[in-house]
Amino acid sequence: MAPSKRVFLFTAVAAASTLHGRQALNQSTPPTVTLNGSTIENPTAYATPFVLNVEDMWDLLVGPVSTALVTTTASATPVPSSSLIPPPPLYYSSFPSGQQNPMVVKNESWSFPRGFMWGVAGAAWQVEGAVKDEGRGPSVWDVLSHRVTNFEYDNGTADITDNHYYLYKQDLARLAALGVKAYSFSISWSRIMPFGRGPVNQIAIDHYNDLINTCLGYNIIPLATLYHWDTPLALQDTYGGWLSENIVNDFVEYARIAYAAFGDRVDYWFTVNEPSVFCNQYPLPAQYFKNFTIPWQQQPYYCGHNVLLAHSQAYRLGKSMMPNSTIAWKSNGGYKVPLTNSTEDAEAVQRAWDFNEGLWSDPIYLTGDYNDNVKAYISSFLPAFTDGQKAAILGSADIYAHDAYTSQFNFAPDGGIAACLANTSNPLYPVCSNSSFIYTQQDGGWLIGPAADPLTPWLYKATDWVPAFLHYIKDTWAKDKPIAVSEFGFAEPFERQKTYLQDILFDPIRSAYYHDYMEAILIALSEGVNVIGCLAWSFVDNFEWASAYGVRFGMQYVNFSDPTLPRYYKASFFEYKNAFDVYQEK
Repeated sequence: MAPSKRVFLFTAVAAASTLHGRQALNQSTPPTVTLNGSTIENPTAYATPFVLNVEDMWDLLVGPVSTALVTTTASATPVPSSSLIPPPPLYYSSFPSGQQNPMVVKNESWSFPRGFMWGVAGAAWQVEGAVKDEGRGPSVWDVLSHRVTNFEYDNGTADITDNHYYLYKQDLARLAALGVKAYSFSISWSRIMPFGRGPVNQIAIDHYNDLINTCLGYNIIPLATLYHWDTPLALQDTYGGWLSENIVNDFVEYARIAYAAFGDRVDYWFTVNEPSVFCNQYPLPAQYFKNFTIPWQQQPYYCGHNVLLAHSQAYRLGKSMMPNSTIAWKSNGGYKVPLTNSTEDAEAVQRAWDFNEGLWSDPIYLTGDYNDNVKAYISSFLPAFTDGQKAAILGSADIYAHDAYTSQFNFAPDGGIAACLANTSNPLYPVCSNSSFIYTQQDGGWLIGPAADPLTPWLYKATDWVPAFLHYIKDTWAKDKPIAVSEFGFAEPFERQKTYLQDILFDPIRSAYYHDYMEAILIALSEGVNVIGCLAWSFVDNFEWASAYGVRFGMQYVNFSDPTLPRYYKASFFEYKNAFDVYQEK
């Protein structure tokens, strides 16, 4: 049947909660009530199955969406040679002449190995647009952007964003023109399976097949992420998405379909992207999704538990289907620096590691189970992993992939860690570690580095901590496994407010970020850390989740006011490329 007519058996109680903005039936609601002395079945517990096709889901659960000017796959056009000229001081025109720049002499002790895989990254919901086209089902983010009041900056939506779904050939041509070696993209689960389970959309399979083939035609290595936060809406409203262990089998089946379709050409896979972020999005805003009785403080850990089960099973399946592939997951977080040399600050740093990267990294790389600090909190409400689950989780990654954007200071809460642990209402509970980007007054009270855009208060240019960060990953988790910096990037402050094109394209702090970050990786390589690649975020300005179009991470400017969505290289892209022109072994 045509993709837009694919159907899904959806219960009335789940649909009604979303349609009418009411809280769904509480799972603890008793099935009976007493009326006039007689016990009868609770009428609110009645549920009847009915059929929704993909179009129904969009119309009833999300609402109208915008469409782009281009709604068919566009062919690539040649990139003008004038667009490939770097800015000064990477390049100076032959006329007029006379500029002088104290160029830094190349450090001959540094080098990127010949096979070092440098590239760029993007994510389906942030760049594709075409949200309803060719059978795609809605995700939770389509509801968040369309229906949740004041959730998105300036009420933006990702209905069109970069229209990469139809403009990918031109985007890849522009990457190839700068010599980019790798493109990390994510697959939209609800494009492949509009309801997250059940019918498979062959048109979506064909689309990603062509995207992958286009990459290979340009000698660009494709890296595929199965899940980058866009949970199919049907799964969220049916059983709570990542809150339910039901998602494990659905995710593994989705992985099987993707591996079977693309695994003959895609050698690098990431199962899930940044679970510490998407798990902490729970609980989702009330009245817009079916709600569940799991206490809100526990929901991120239910999510994390199911992520570990789903990831490990998808990994084992992938290795059985594609034995020569490289499969991992993507961690994220900043390097954690003790604010002072006190014992309490050292403990606060360890707790920050344990509840962020360690929540998943310890089971996957070290033990198959949670670390002691996490276990002390979750053991009262989560089931322990079975021996079989532990065995499947342990070693379920071929590399350590980390989205390593920044660093921060950590320190003990006011009153101390013990007092925080004894007070479940403390806003820092259960981690009980505070953070800052400011040195102590004794050290001058300076920032750890220049601040990014105010809409990204978590991001500072702390590139001088990157070598220590990479050493920590190697010594703590990766051990002999290679490390990939799977995302890193910078939001130039107030870029959205600029109107003059040449001003937009000259992004000095982002350029310095990439320059210094590449030097930091070179330092780590020279000190024996096995970094095999890095993927800059992002290859274009895009839809930055709840910040929408308010912040810009792109190394290419996209004029969202022009319906043709033209792209322009920024100075930072040339700075990034130049590091490999200078230091990569030929």
